[in-house]
Amino acid sequence: MPIIINLDVMMARRKMSLNELSDKVGITISNLSILKTGKAKAIRIETLEAICKALDCQPGDILEYQ
Repeated sequence: MPIIINLDVMMARRKMSLNELSDKVGITISNLSILKTGKAKAIRIETLEAICKALDCQPGDILEYQ
């Protein structure tokens, strides 16, 4: 998969747990886990925006094309 999800890296930099991010973003832990492991087929712009707001980062900090 040429798109790499760096959600775990940003969470570690912000010292935020999956539970805490789930609460802030408003999506389930299981859906965040699917995204974090790179198994997600798609992500809504609204969800990406909420994650970026919670982690105080840019979309390019989470998504990387190789």
